[in-house]
Amino acid sequence: MDIGTIRGIFTVLIFVLFIIIVIWAYSKRRKSSFDEAANSIFDDDNKDQAKDKQETNNNV
Repeated sequence: MDIGTIRGIFTVLIFVLFIIIVIWAYSKRRKSSFDEAANSIFDDDNKDQAKDKQETNNNV
């Protein structure tokens, strides 16, 4: 096996891995998990604002 063959095999393996990751990312079973993760930043802001509001009301 020469270096060209090894590089070719490595390229094919990386391409197959890329295709597997793309299929995994766009599968319908994962959509709800990704939507939840995407919206989690907004949930944290609401919780932080409510916590800050409670802390300021307790100090009065």
